[in-house]
Amino acid sequence: EQLKTRFPKGLEYSVIYNPTEFIAQSIDAVYHTLGEAMILVVIVILVFLQSWRAAVIPIIAIPVSLIGTFAMLAAVGYSLNTLSLFGLVLAIGIVVDDAIVVVENVERNIEGGLSPIEASRVSMDEVSAALVAIVLVLCAVFIPTLFIKGISGAFYQQFAVTISTATVISLVLSLTLSPALAAMLLKPKPHGEQVASGNRLRRLGHGFAGRFNRGFERLADRFARLTATLVRRPKSMLAAYAVLLGLTGLMFWITPGGFIPHQDQGYFLAVAQLPPGSSLERTDAVAQDVAKRLLPIKGIRGAVMFAGFDGGSQTNNSNSAAIYFPFDSFADREKAGVSYDHIMEQAQQAVAGYDKARIFVLPAPTVQGIVPAFGYRMMIEDREDRPYAQSVADTYGLMAKANQTEGLRQVFTLLEASTPRIFADIDRRKAALLGVPPERVFSTLQTYLGSAFINDFNLIGRTYHVTAQADASYRNTVADVADLKTRSDSGAMVPIGAISTFRDKTGPYRVVRYNLLPAIELDGDVAPGFSTGNYLTAMEKLAADLPAGYSAEWTGIAYEQKAAGNTAGLVFAMGTLFVFLVLAAQYESLVLPLAVILIVPMCLLAAMAGVNLRGMDNNILTQIGLVVLIALAAKNAILIVEFARQAEDQGSSTIDAAVHAARTRLRPILMTSFAFI
Repeated sequence: EQLKTRFPKGLEYSVIYNPTEFIAQSIDAVYHTLGEAMILVVIVILVFLQSWRAAVIPIIAIPVSLIGTFAMLAAVGYSLNTLSLFGLVLAIGIVVDDAIVVVENVERNIEGGLSPIEASRVSMDEVSAALVAIVLVLCAVFIPTLFIKGISGAFYQQFAVTISTATVISLVLSLTLSPALAAMLLKPKPHGEQVASGNRLRRLGHGFAGRFNRGFERLADRFARLTATLVRRPKSMLAAYAVLLGLTGLMFWITPGGFIPHQDQGYFLAVAQLPPGSSLERTDAVAQDVAKRLLPIKGIRGAVMFAGFDGGSQTNNSNSAAIYFPFDSFADREKAGVSYDHIMEQAQQAVAGYDKARIFVLPAPTVQGIVPAFGYRMMIEDREDRPYAQSVADTYGLMAKANQTEGLRQVFTLLEASTPRIFADIDRRKAALLGVPPERVFSTLQTYLGSAFINDFNLIGRTYHVTAQADASYRNTVADVADLKTRSDSGAMVPIGAISTFRDKTGPYRVVRYNLLPAIELDGDVAPGFSTGNYLTAMEKLAADLPAGYSAEWTGIAYEQKAAGNTAGLVFAMGTLFVFLVLAAQYESLVLPLAVILIVPMCLLAAMAGVNLRGMDNNILTQIGLVVLIALAAKNAILIVEFARQAEDQGSSTIDAAVHAARTRLRPILMTSFAFI
């Protein structure tokens, strides 16, 4: 707006694409999650505990924990990006869980006849060790991720810092603020309390509470009887566990692997390639025609065209164009019911069969700053120094096979070896006789045909940039170039045609080298319903059929995925080991931690089954969620194990202690599970 005041008359501006909209949408998602978490906490506590006072305590704990987490993120230099915001979303659920555990246990003791203050004291004796163990486990799960290198480490580390910080702060609140608030806010519940007959709403509320509590007691009794039956059949349970453990491994085996999924960042890119040698004017006309075809698609806001720009190599080329299509705002698209996938599908259909150029509709870059900005790039390296035209032909053959392979989509290269050019063959003997060094011919051609920067000068408060170049009418034809003159050593002007002969020739408009070898870029993307792991495997199999002397290597995001390798497996193994060691130190036992660890594969089985049912892949965000799930699964198990240990210390048998702990902790586990979801 400030610059607009100095625009010439009739000049307007328009903001076509604003990258901050994506971040704003992510921040809004955190706000919505925060609001949803508070609403769910209130509903869960009102349903299970029938106390609005109890609902206040977790609601107070959430902002306090988030403020501390923001302070830590600022201290370590992290910004509010997609990763840290996603970590905050998960952290909100963890903070709510800890507060609910405290509040529920205080309420249970109040229902047992204790005063709120005494109930808070007893509750902290019962759950403080479990809360400490839970936080140690959550932190232990993420400790191995701090040592992961590369782009995978960047993802894991931000989650580790965000969630670990929120968890530690939540522990402090659960041990201090939450019990203090419970002692202040919660009220005793004398037996036989009656509701005033004139208050219809209260009568309805207490009627619902009575029916719910009786129903829940029946559920808890049945659950306790089922638990007692199962724990008395260890051989059958171990056999069932072995079967489920095998299913867990099978689920991981059949789930397609991925890396970083595409995200709706508010725009996509269309790349156009015309026949070699096409003029810039022709390329610009095609770019405008493509924009006219795509702009009517619902959800597309506008188009920004760059004729003469090769989006794949970030170089200039007269027969290439890059067209960026920003979307309407997230809110407007949500109201209109237009999804990112729908827009991409409509765009691909709109340019299918376009005969004036090759058109590729590409998603926004998964990670900014990694080349290529879209898809997955394989470099075809020539180790036998073949003619470039032969390498391009062999690569085009690989490209044709790839586009006919299931799971691969839009496999292409923008490189070709048939760009028309004019070769100037300088007669060096004649040039020497006329006193014209060859480098002076090159410099003249560079200035007249390309351009040359001369200088800057200031006039009336403005700086002008001076560039020398022959006027278009003097460089249209080969005869025009032959008539261009260069200065000899004697000062005479010599036509370039007098010392050069010109002939037509074809070749690549640019030469690519990778690992010091001649190479050709081959980009592509994954078809819907397939994973990036499928793509990489399929392309490697096809590349293996290339003639001898070629090699294929991944670069960009594909290289990062291959380099990450089995990072997820290592993280799971190390996280589980750290959890075991922490619990072994906490309980001073090697047996009790097994009761916690053995539940983890069952949770992973359910999680991977859900991933498969949704048709998703096992990407890095899924893996981070699984790491968090390891901690959450251990959390529920710790609550049961801790109460069972306390009951056993008081004289109960092992089986009775386990059944009592399972029944006692059923309510808080259900409450935290519903609130976290």
